[in-house]
Amino acid sequence: MPVNRTEPMQVLISAPFGRDAESLASLLGEKGYRTLNCPTLQTLADHIDTDTGAVLVTEEALVGDMHALRQVLDAQPAWSDLPFILLATRQSGRLGDTERVRKRLPESASNVILIERPLSAVSLLSAVASAIRSRVKQLLIRDQLAELAESRRALQTSERELRLVADSLPVLIAFIDTDLRYRFVNRAYEYWFYRSPEEIVGRHVNELFSPQDLAARLPVMQAALAGEPARLQRQWPHQDGSRRDADIRYLPRRTPTGEVDGFHVFVLDITDSKKVEEGLRDTADTLEAKVAERTAELSSEMHNRAQAEAALRQSQKMEAVGQLTGGIAHDFNNMLTGIIGAMDIMKRRLAAGRVDDLPRFMEVAATSANRAAGLTQRLLAFSRRQSLDAKALDVRELLHSLEELIRRTLHERISLHTAYGVNLPPVIADANQLESAVLNLAINARDAMPFGGQLTLETTQEVHVADAPTARPNLASGTYIVISLSDSGAGMTPQVLEKVFDPFFTTKPVGQGTGLGLSMVYGFARQSHGDVVILSQPGVGTTVRLYLPTANGPAEPLAREQPASPSGRGQRILLVEDDATVRLLVRDVLTELGYDTLDAAEPGVAIEHLVSNVAIDLLISDVGLPGMNGRQLAEIARQHRPHLPVLFITGYAENAAIRASFLGANMDMITKPFSMADLASKVGEMLPAPP
Repeated sequence: MPVNRTEPMQVLISAPFGRDAESLASLLGEKGYRTLNCPTLQTLADHIDTDTGAVLVTEEALVGDMHALRQVLDAQPAWSDLPFILLATRQSGRLGDTERVRKRLPESASNVILIERPLSAVSLLSAVASAIRSRVKQLLIRDQLAELAESRRALQTSERELRLVADSLPVLIAFIDTDLRYRFVNRAYEYWFYRSPEEIVGRHVNELFSPQDLAARLPVMQAALAGEPARLQRQWPHQDGSRRDADIRYLPRRTPTGEVDGFHVFVLDITDSKKVEEGLRDTADTLEAKVAERTAELSSEMHNRAQAEAALRQSQKMEAVGQLTGGIAHDFNNMLTGIIGAMDIMKRRLAAGRVDDLPRFMEVAATSANRAAGLTQRLLAFSRRQSLDAKALDVRELLHSLEELIRRTLHERISLHTAYGVNLPPVIADANQLESAVLNLAINARDAMPFGGQLTLETTQEVHVADAPTARPNLASGTYIVISLSDSGAGMTPQVLEKVFDPFFTTKPVGQGTGLGLSMVYGFARQSHGDVVILSQPGVGTTVRLYLPTANGPAEPLAREQPASPSGRGQRILLVEDDATVRLLVRDVLTELGYDTLDAAEPGVAIEHLVSNVAIDLLISDVGLPGMNGRQLAEIARQHRPHLPVLFITGYAENAAIRASFLGANMDMITKPFSMADLASKVGEMLPAPP
């Protein structure tokens, strides 16, 4: 049972003579304590558990067999030291008698508060309160120990999973430190070196390569240790002497301070690719010389060539996956280096009392964090789990505001034509995500017209009937606004069209595209209850049609300027956030803005504030909370404070993906990561205006 609780812990009372037990229970009950009368030591032992906050026992109860009580106390876990309150009577004014009574308890009862009788109610209640606090701290230690054990188990599971993934990849993966010793290798080393990973870790590279191989690799390794990504291709025969070609890449790894502490090794078997390339060259030369003589064999040769090209494409695909993996790792390492490194420098300078150059490093950390946030938003869009602020939008107004940005994105050889429908109803969509989708499609169109052309942007209205023969399978019946972007570029083959929405599929050269653009547009359209269709012909061009459902009410104006952050006037805000870092930052910002802030790490504490008589002007709650989500907490809050404004903050919550269906009256949402200025403005909007 967790420490945070609304029901008080139980006090066990063992006072067998007269009305002592009844009097003690009545006194404690008036102060809100739960009590249980245990007339015998056996009854007392039977009821001791983690719900017991303290044991109140008189010296008259400590007679007879102590075996059952001793057995229960000896069995306590290491974190537990059950508090005892012993009521003893000094006899004939002699000192030491009460301590003699104390020794009647088992030695394992080490947490004892000794009170001499006659006693006052104040002394007794103070002792009980102290004992309960002691017990609560013990339970807190228990919970923290359990959380620590769970964290260790999760870390071990994560490490095993990482090792499993690395061992499952058909790529040789290792890490070599600055002393050129192996510190990590995956299971593929058994296939390349014919030794287990355990035999390789800790060895120097000169123990594994022949002098000739080491001489070829050493300059490239030194380049990686100097901070430059390096690559070479080598023949790496099998143990039986059969051919094997390897593509070897060395990628430097940097510490948070920017120093290179070694390099990662990625080795891909490209034997098939090399054989195919050589076979194609030989075939081409032979066909050029003997085309007349081998007309009868042309069909067979074409079949062989098709197989060879398929093998080449597969090999290139694996190489592209390897490049993409290295690129993503490089980008993430850059982002983390920017954040961690800048923070480390700022801490060092603050420790040295230097504050003159801190803004520059703060800007570095913020830039890296914003890059990471942008990548997270793109991944959420692809997975259709981003938090959409869907509102009624005037598509004509939105596209008109984007025209200048689109023109700057296109080069001078591409002309932009627009044809917007008149009197079209508004659509239900997130304005920012819709702008990103249109710009993404415009960039794709630009790349499809390297020698110039025309891009046409138009809007129309269509009524969709789900049961019609030509109906789109992803669209429900209703009215839709269609945003079309048509280019006069190279177009796509049917084979490419089948794959355009596949994640990581791209027709661009390796390193010039991730293949996530159209996947993210598709994810946004489907999450908005719409669809996206692509029509294309090679040599003619491509048209992308984005379907969005229409709204019932009027369009809301586009918000382009961020209002100034208002200052508080002592209003009280209840902040509920389980992440300690976020809670600290938000609380400090609200305090600096002039608000009186209460904070809670979990819903139980927040509910205690909400049901109390404390004045609260605004509830700010994370959507994902332990035990219940923020929306459920808001419902409880509204039961006690019907008109309380609620501001949700969320990083990822599947139930909050569409804000309109998640939010109720006088509720709003802000998405992590957010700037403190955005938070301040949103709080200012939700609090009542000053009289």
